[in-house]
Amino acid sequence: MFDHIGVGVGDLAASREFYLRALRPLGVQLAMTGPNSVGLGKAGKPSLWLYPTAAVSPPLHLAFTADDRATVDAFHHAAIAAGARDNGPPGLRPHYHPNYYAAFVIGPDGHNLEAVCHRPAD
Repeated sequence: MFDHIGVGVGDLAASREFYLRALRPLGVQLAMTGPNSVGLGKAGKPSLWLYPTAAVSPPLHLAFTADDRATVDAFHHAAIAAGARDNGPPGLRPHYHPNYYAAFVIGPDGHNLEAVCHRPAD
Protein backbone atom coordinates (compact mmCIF):
# COMPACT_ATOMS: atom_id res chain seq x y z
CA MET A 1 0.00 0.00 0.00
CA PHE A 2 2.79 2.48 0.82
CA ASP A 3 5.58 3.39 -1.55
CA HIS A 4 7.49 5.21 1.19
CA ILE A 5 6.98 6.91 4.52
CA GLY A 6 8.65 9.93 6.13
CA VAL A 7 9.41 10.16 9.82
CA GLY A 8 10.53 13.32 11.57
CA VAL A 9 13.45 12.87 13.94
CA GLY A 10 15.09 15.08 16.54
CA ASP A 11 18.69 14.43 15.42
CA LEU A 12 19.09 13.39 11.79
CA ALA A 13 22.72 12.23 12.04
CA ALA A 14 22.10 10.15 15.17
CA SER A 15 18.87 8.69 13.77
CA ARG A 16 20.54 7.83 10.48
CA GLU A 17 23.20 5.83 12.29
CA PHE A 18 20.69 4.20 14.63
CA TYR A 19 18.33 3.08 11.85
CA LEU A 20 21.18 1.86 9.64
CA ARG A 21 22.56 -0.25 12.49
CA ALA A 22 19.17 -1.49 13.72
CA LEU A 23 17.82 -2.35 10.27
CA ARG A 24 21.01 -3.78 8.77
CA PRO A 25 19.94 -7.38 9.58
CA LEU A 26 16.81 -6.75 7.50
CA GLY A 27 18.90 -5.77 4.47
CA VAL A 28 18.17 -2.06 4.82
CA GLN A 29 20.87 0.35 3.63
CA LEU A 30 21.30 4.01 2.86
CA ALA A 31 19.48 4.41 -0.47
CA MET A 32 19.54 8.18 -1.02
CA THR A 33 20.37 11.44 0.67
CA GLY A 34 18.61 14.73 0.19
CA PRO A 35 19.52 18.22 1.37
CA ASN A 36 17.83 17.65 4.74
CA SER A 37 16.85 13.99 4.67
CA VAL A 38 18.04 10.44 4.23
CA GLY A 39 16.22 7.61 2.48
CA LEU A 40 16.70 4.06 3.74
CA GLY A 41 15.65 0.94 1.90
CA LYS A 42 16.59 -2.16 -0.03
CA ALA A 43 18.20 -2.44 -3.46
CA GLY A 44 18.67 1.33 -3.72
CA LYS A 45 14.97 2.20 -3.29
CA PRO A 46 14.27 4.57 -0.39
CA SER A 47 11.22 3.38 1.54
CA LEU A 48 11.83 5.10 4.90
CA TRP A 49 12.73 8.78 4.83
CA LEU A 50 14.13 10.47 7.92
CA TYR A 51 14.08 14.24 8.18
CA PRO A 52 14.88 16.63 11.03
CA THR A 53 12.05 18.36 12.81
CA ALA A 54 11.81 20.47 15.94
CA ALA A 55 8.54 18.81 16.93
CA VAL A 56 8.85 15.03 16.65
CA SER A 57 5.49 13.36 16.06
CA PRO A 58 3.84 11.31 18.78
CA PRO A 59 5.26 7.78 18.87
CA LEU A 60 4.63 5.77 15.73
CA HIS A 61 4.59 2.01 15.29
CA LEU A 62 6.70 0.94 12.32
CA ALA A 63 6.80 -2.77 11.48
CA PHE A 64 9.48 -4.12 9.14
CA THR A 65 9.27 -7.44 7.32
CA ALA A 66 11.83 -10.10 8.17
CA ASP A 67 12.44 -13.12 5.94
CA ASP A 68 12.86 -15.52 8.85
CA ARG A 69 12.88 -15.75 12.63
CA ALA A 70 16.67 -15.55 12.87
CA THR A 71 16.47 -12.15 11.16
CA VAL A 72 13.95 -10.96 13.76
CA ASP A 73 16.39 -12.05 16.48
CA ALA A 74 19.26 -10.27 14.70
CA PHE A 75 17.19 -7.07 14.36
CA HIS A 76 16.42 -7.06 18.08
CA HIS A 77 20.05 -7.61 19.00
CA ALA A 78 21.30 -4.94 16.55
CA ALA A 79 18.71 -2.37 17.66
CA ILE A 80 19.52 -2.85 21.34
CA ALA A 81 23.25 -2.58 20.54
CA ALA A 82 22.49 0.65 18.64
CA GLY A 83 20.82 2.15 21.73
CA ALA A 84 17.17 1.11 21.49
CA ARG A 85 15.13 0.14 24.53
CA ASP A 86 13.55 -3.31 24.55
CA ASN A 87 9.78 -3.28 24.08
CA GLY A 88 9.22 -7.01 23.57
CA PRO A 89 11.87 -9.66 22.95
CA PRO A 90 11.78 -11.97 19.94
CA GLY A 91 9.04 -14.54 20.17
CA LEU A 92 5.71 -15.78 18.93
CA ARG A 93 2.66 -13.55 19.24
CA PRO A 94 -0.06 -16.20 18.64
CA HIS A 95 -2.85 -13.74 19.48
CA TYR A 96 -2.16 -12.26 15.98
CA HIS A 97 -1.76 -15.64 14.27
CA PRO A 98 0.12 -18.90 15.01
CA ASN A 99 3.29 -17.96 13.06
CA TYR A 100 3.54 -14.27 14.03
CA TYR A 101 7.13 -14.04 15.26
CA ALA A 102 8.23 -10.53 16.19
CA ALA A 103 10.45 -8.32 18.31
CA PHE A 104 9.86 -4.73 19.40
CA VAL A 105 12.14 -1.88 20.44
CA ILE A 106 11.74 1.80 21.23
CA GLY A 107 13.99 3.96 19.04
CA PRO A 108 15.67 7.26 19.86
CA ASP A 109 12.56 9.40 19.20
CA GLY A 110 10.18 7.09 21.06
CA HIS A 111 8.88 5.22 18.03
CA ASN A 112 7.96 1.55 18.49
CA LEU A 113 9.93 -0.42 15.88
CA GLU A 114 9.06 -4.01 15.09
CA ALA A 115 10.57 -6.73 12.95
CA VAL A 116 8.10 -9.47 12.07
CA CYS A 117 8.19 -12.80 10.26
CA HIS A 118 4.88 -14.45 9.33
CA ARG A 119 6.37 -17.76 8.24
CA PRO A 120 6.65 -20.96 10.28
CA ALA A 121 9.98 -21.89 11.81
CA ASP A 122 12.43 -23.55 9.39
